[in-house]
Amino acid sequence: METGLGVETRPGRGPGLEGVPGPARHRFYTCRCFYTDNIFLEEFRLHVSRATPVQELRAMLRSKGCKTEEQFEGVQAKESFLAPEFRAIVAYCRSEDADFEGLLDRIQSLPAQRVYSLPVFTLDFCAQLLEELDNFQHSGLPSGRPNTMNNHGVLLNELGFDERFVTTLREDYLRPITSILYPDCGGLGLDSHKAFVVKYAADQDRDLSFHYDNAEVTLNLSLGKDFSDGNLYFGDMRQDAMSGGESVEVTHRPGYGLLHRGQHCHGALPIAGGERCNFIVWMRSSQLRNHLCPMCDRWPQLEHADGYGDGFTGPPPPDHRPQPGNTCSLT
Repeated sequence: METGLGVETRPGRGPGLEGVPGPARHRFYTCRCFYTDNIFLEEFRLHVSRATPVQELRAMLRSKGCKTEEQFEGVQAKESFLAPEFRAIVAYCRSEDADFEGLLDRIQSLPAQRVYSLPVFTLDFCAQLLEELDNFQHSGLPSGRPNTMNNHGVLLNELGFDERFVTTLREDYLRPITSILYPDCGGLGLDSHKAFVVKYAADQDRDLSFHYDNAEVTLNLSLGKDFSDGNLYFGDMRQDAMSGGESVEVTHRPGYGLLHRGQHCHGALPIAGGERCNFIVWMRSSQLRNHLCPMCDRWPQLEHADGYGDGFTGPPPPDHRPQPGNTCSLT
C-alpha cells in the first residue's frame, strides 16, 4: 500500500525500510530522559525528574495544591516496590557528602571480602513478581535458559522488564551505590546488564557449582518462597580460585540483595526442601570490558548480539590495549 507521502509500506513495517536509501535504515532510539526526567504528574500539571530531591519535590507539589501525606505518597507510588531503607541508602549515596564509611554504616558488610547485604525490594513486591513469573512459566510461551549453568528460571528481557524496570533500577538506584563500593570495578560506569530469575527446587536445579559471573558487579536478591538450606558460599577471586582458601557461607533473606564483584567465585549449596527464586542482575562496564574480556582475559573478538549483548560497545584503538591486570576481573 502507499501512504499519503507516496512511500510504499508493508503491513507491520515502518515506511520506506526497503525502498529508501542508506540513512533511513538506521536504528532509532529514545533518550533515557523520557523515562527519568520527563515524568508528568497529571493531577498537579507538573513535570518532575526522578533525581529531584525529596524536599524540593515536596515544595513544588505544595505549590501545586498537594496538601496531604496521602497525596504525596501517591506521587511516590512508582517507587513503592523499593524497601524504604533502600530508598534512604540511595538518597545518601546521591548526596554530596556521601563516602565509603558513611555507606558502610547503612548496609551490612559480610565476612566474604567486599560482599554486602542490603534491603532492596518490599516483600509485597517480591510476592507480586513471583506471581508474574509463575504466570509466564505456565503460559506455554517459549523462553530461554537464564544462563549456561541454570536450567530453570526466566530471562527478564523476555518479559519486557529491561528498559522500564531493570535499566532504571541499575542506573538510578544501584549505580549510586556501586560507584562508592566498587569504583575500581567500573562501579560508576555500569552501562548495561543481563537480568534473570533462577529457580531452585528439589526436583529441578538443587544447587549451583562454584563459578564466577560475566559481570563487573552482581546483584543477587532472594525473592523468597518457602525453602530450607541452599546458602550461597564465596571463595576467592577467580584468579586465586585454586589457592585453596576457605569459603564463607551467606544466608538468603527475602527482599535483601547481595552485592559482590562478578569475578568473585561463589556457588549455591543444595536446597533441602521447598523452592527458592533469586533475582540476578549482572552489571557490566563497557569502559572496562572493551579493553579486556573478563571471561577469557583476551582482547575482545566482537560478534553482533541482540539487546545489551555481553556489554561490549566496541574496541578502543590498538595502541590503547592494556596488559592483563587493569580490570576488576584481575584484582
